[in-house]
Order: sequence, then C-alpha cells, then structure tokens
Amino acid sequence: MITADTTTRHTLTNLQTVITHWPDLHHALATTGTATWPPAGRMNDYLASIDRRTDDEREAATWQARALRDLERSPDQIGETRAPLRLQLLDTVTAVEADLLELADQIAATVQRSPMSRAPRGWPAADRARRDQLAREDAADPRRWRYVGTRTARHAAGWLLARVKGMPGPFERLTDEQLLRIATVAGRAARRVETALDMTDHQAALTHPCPDCSGELVIEAGGGARPMVWCGRCGRTWHEPEPTAA
Repeated sequence: MITADTTTRHTLTNLQTVITHWPDLHHALATTGTATWPPAGRMNDYLASIDRRTDDEREAATWQARALRDLERSPDQIGETRAPLRLQLLDTVTAVEADLLELADQIAATVQRSPMSRAPRGWPAADRARRDQLAREDAADPRRWRYVGTRTARHAAGWLLARVKGMPGPFERLTDEQLLRIATVAGRAARRVETALDMTDHQAALTHPCPDCSGELVIEAGGGARPMVWCGRCGRTWHEPEPTAA
C-alpha cells in the first residue's frame, strides 16, 4: 500500500532529480546535435577506442563501430529511432519549466502569507519606523515565491521541495490535495528529465553476430552506467573507456 510518507519521499526524490540534473539538461541542449537509440553516433567513438591493445581487439572495435553505423542508418532495426535530440531536449526544458512554474504559482497563491502591512500614519514615529522595517524585511524574505524575477524550473523545484518538507517561512502547511498535486507534477518532470538525459535503462540488439562466437550482441546503457556491448552467448563485453584526465 502506498502511504503518505512514501508519496512524500518519492516527491522529494523527484524534485531533487530536477534540481540536480537541470544544469545537465541545459548543457546537453547546448552541445548536442542529434541522437538515436541505440546511440549509434555516440557509440562509434566509444567502441572505436575500446581495448586497442591487440590486433584482434582493434578489429573487433572497428567491426562494432561499423555495425553501429549500419544500425543508425537502418530505421527497421531493433530499437526506436528518436526525434532529433536537440528538439527533444528543448521540448523537455519547455514542458518541465512551464509545469513547475505554473505549479509554484498556484501553490504560492494559496499557502504564501501576504507581506506584513506598513504602520498607520498615526503611529508614533519610532513605532512606525520599527513596523515599516519589519514590513520591508517580510516582503523581501528570500523564502517567498516571486511571480517576477528568477523563474526557472530549478528554482521552482527547490521552492516546492521546501514546501513539501514543511520548512519554516511565511507559509501555511500544504493540504493533502496540494501534496498530491505536487507529487504528480514532480513525478512527470523527473521522468521527462531522466528520459531526455538517457538516465533510464535501455537495451537494443545489433544485427551482426559476435566476432568471437557468432552470438547476438546487445548495446546496453542508462541508469548512470557506462554504455557497453555484450554477447548473449559467450559473455564477452566491450565497455566505454573511462575518461582520461586532461
């Protein structure tokens, strides 16, 4: 049974996913051209540099890179060819940001207390000065959600995360309905970010057999792991090389 505590934990995890990986999404958007799954163009470089120490390994790497190029060109191979990745990333950034900003606006409109009013004119000068200072500080409280200024998905996710945690500030407690609404939007946002960054697990078969045993080769990547190719018969694997220090 899914409990309220479980939902809250999942919500916090999903919001943290957006916060953590939002810069990665923008970096990918700025640097990426197109991609397919399997990530043939990207894997060409990986596989071409795998296990270069022997002639056999050089031949295997070259053969696999060639197989991946064939897979990239052929739309009828196993594995779905995606839309251009830059367009996919832009769609993700736009959709996630719109959803989270709209949600933060809606939640703030109901749970955020209005700033303290300034002192009436008839108050003594000293009392009026103290009250006006408190009112200025309350209005400028950095914990408040702003409808102008900094409005990014990452900022919205951070503000919503603080509300779900019940952190102090000029706010009422969230209702169960509001918590559920945040959980729904946060879950959708995290899935979009993970999908756009290939953080979920993927597998796809190659059309050519293993050069050692003629078994089926599979590309596997995702979940934060290095991409690799492995043979389902003999078990041989080819990994993406570790990055070298500059």
